[in-house]
Amino acid sequence: MALRDWLAAHAVTHVAMESTGVYWKCVYYVLEDDFEVLLVNARHIKHVPGRKTDTIDAAWIAQLLACGLLKGSLVPPRPIRELRDLTRYRKALIYERSRAINRLHKVLEDAGVKLSCVATDVMGVSGRQMMRALIDGQADADALAELAKGKLRKKLPALRKALDGRFRAHHAFLLERMLARIEDLEDDIEAISARVQEQIAPFEQAVELLCTIPGVQRRTAEVIIAETGGDMSVFPTAKHLASWAGVCPGQNESAGKRKSAKTRKGSPWLRATLIESARAASRSKGTYLGERYRRLARRRGDKKAIIAIAHEILTATWHMLSTGELYREQGTAGHLRTRRTERAPARNPPTRAPRPQGHPRTTRGGRLIQASTFIF
Repeated sequence: MALRDWLAAHAVTHVAMESTGVYWKCVYYVLEDDFEVLLVNARHIKHVPGRKTDTIDAAWIAQLLACGLLKGSLVPPRPIRELRDLTRYRKALIYERSRAINRLHKVLEDAGVKLSCVATDVMGVSGRQMMRALIDGQADADALAELAKGKLRKKLPALRKALDGRFRAHHAFLLERMLARIEDLEDDIEAISARVQEQIAPFEQAVELLCTIPGVQRRTAEVIIAETGGDMSVFPTAKHLASWAGVCPGQNESAGKRKSAKTRKGSPWLRATLIESARAASRSKGTYLGERYRRLARRRGDKKAIIAIAHEILTATWHMLSTGELYREQGTAGHLRTRRTERAPARNPPTRAPRPQGHPRTTRGGRLIQASTFIF
């Protein structure tokens, strides 16, 4: 606050500051109401090597600002920042719940209870009732198996064998505390989800639009809105958005040689969400995204194909939020049409000279092949 008063006393109107972890936030939030504040990327304002102190850096940033050479980073308005805090904390709780469930699996395995080998979801209604019965001292495998519900009752013989373990009081104590921890986390996740639904009400139409994309569910759409701000006007094109999010190939070429094209660092929260959506879309049948993943995975591998699908989802997001149009599914044939338009026909196709018939052998793909098998 003393800094704000000092700047106001000197009639300062513009302030530029460097992004340093999370420590810029308290200063930025104090100054944003009274000044035009630019938050700049430290990589974009590097000084001459050998001249590095905080004072020199501050003078250099001020000089760049006076010359109009700085471009501010995206800092969304306060409602979006609050929504972003909620979605990020919810994601952290979901990760913690997954870790707690893994610890629970480890305790069951240690007790010889192979419930996860039979039940698809150990934390389902049937699984929770069986674990509660184990905690209460029930050791009869037949009685535990009778707690199964729905489709799990078709697996009663295998379930009886899976529940015949060495469950002791030590395991009961650990399992009880772990179940309590998981239920507390689930209550927190539900409470935060309700709060998120209230905060995102102004963007409800955008959420419904995004949910039409294969692989995008409501929570995914909420994270995309929170991380991008929901306003696509700050990104001139879809390529700018993909570059900002770090889901497009890098460009590193020198002397006609292309070097590593790994993706740049973007928002880890947005990137993780897009990859989860891309993974879900890759399993879909009869969709453009699913077909594109399968074709790319055969040529480039799973990881690059998933990033490409995440890029497609984010590109569709930019167009949909910019125009308000619904997602139009192209089907599996859409991938073939896209490939034909991207591939420009050669004006003068090269002609191959006929190979002499007497040539004994030829090579192709690093292997020796009989020349007689090819007719030119």
